[in-house]
Amino acid sequence: MPAPEIAPHSQDNGKTLGHVNLMVDTLIANATIDEQVLRAITRSLLATGTPSLAASFTAAARSRLRQTVAKRIATTNGLFATGLDGIYAVPTPELENVLARARSLYGAGMGFTSLALLSSVVKSTVGLRWEQDGLMADTLAVIDADISQAIQSCKEELEGGRVNDLSAARETISKMWAGVEESSRDVDVWGGEFPFDRAANSIECWRI
Repeated sequence: MPAPEIAPHSQDNGKTLGHVNLMVDTLIANATIDEQVLRAITRSLLATGTPSLAASFTAAARSRLRQTVAKRIATTNGLFATGLDGIYAVPTPELENVLARARSLYGAGMGFTSLALLSSVVKSTVGLRWEQDGLMADTLAVIDADISQAIQSCKEELEGGRVNDLSAARETISKMWAGVEESSRDVDVWGGEFPFDRAANSIECWRI
């Protein structure tokens, strides 16, 4: 027996919006992220929507991330391991997980939270050795770029009036600067190439 047709409700009583939300929720619940369905839909929606839509999207993302950030960012241990040669460091899968969280944070406009996480990553590189050309060097260059992006997100967070505690914000910057300087000194000891030039320049020229 065919299912009965359900007549659409008018928007005046709010039923249409509720019905549509139920259908959209069904799509979200059943779409496969591995197929990048939701990512493609989201990008298309934001690209064709108004600027206010993108602002609402990032506001919703920040709200959700604030609820989960304390649980998800528990540790930055195990980001690097010693390679098969027993000398040089290599990145681990856990590093990619941490960097993905950091990117989600600064992409949503939570620059200072992201910067705090990235400063822990920088600190984790102190005492390590790596080849000048190779996976580790490439990874550190990516992290350097991530720090610069996080700093830009911090500036936008400040300009947007979303920073309630300037002292905490300054402390976050100070910790990143301290980590970058410690990395520079450590690399000098073993004659390596300092990997965080962009980050150092971005922080040095920034005052809040």
